[in-house]
Amino acid sequence: MEDGYEASGEFIDVLSGPAWQVLRDPVRAALRGVEPEHGPVLDVGAGTGLGTQILAGACPAAAVLAVEPSPVLRAVLLSRVAADADLRERVTVLAGDALGAPLPERLGAVLAANMIGHLPPQDRREFWHRVAARLAPGAPLVVNLQPPAEPAVVGFTTFGAVRIGRHTYEGGGSAEPAGPDTVTWRMRYRVLDGDVVLREHTVDYPWHVLSEHDLRAELAEAGLRAEVGPMDVVRAVRVG
Repeated sequence: MEDGYEASGEFIDVLSGPAWQVLRDPVRAALRGVEPEHGPVLDVGAGTGLGTQILAGACPAAAVLAVEPSPVLRAVLLSRVAADADLRERVTVLAGDALGAPLPERLGAVLAANMIGHLPPQDRREFWHRVAARLAPGAPLVVNLQPPAEPAVVGFTTFGAVRIGRHTYEGGGSAEPAGPDTVTWRMRYRVLDGDVVLREHTVDYPWHVLSEHDLRAELAEAGLRAEVGPMDVVRAVRVG
């Protein structure tokens, strides 16, 4: 299976740190009401494990399943888990994706952050039903909405730059419409020494857009009621 993060993987963890600092409190708030007896908690598209850390911290008595299809990102995820005594005891890393990873019959919570746009609409709806059928009563599904909400041109923006030693690691991107529910992001990653560009990688990938209205409707079809909190973090629980 092709790894879409083969070229960009070395940048993802470094550049994602500040964004996860912003998401930390809204995600923790959305994970309220998790009970250990409801079963393990699940991080889908766990990436390098920054969200997995937050999920594990918000659910300190729960076992954690961290699902990540990319071998590059999964290597960083596994290293992060192995370096922390608590995570090493509670977190199981699974090589798989949102629809293919084996899941237990009951889940105490699901975190699906920064990943839902990777799923085409049909797969996305299947994913909602897959996790809704396993969520214990009151157990939350936590997902975040990411712009754009509809196919639109997004001009190039530098998303982040982090200095490590002499080098600055920089990431940015732009998007173009690529269909009725899709944009193509063109991401640019660079390593700079002062003003000198040492390396540059450009990566294109499709992203399936999703508005708040459509998200609420899809979750309702799966029997989930959604509320939108700060930073467009969505908490959904089973109806009834």
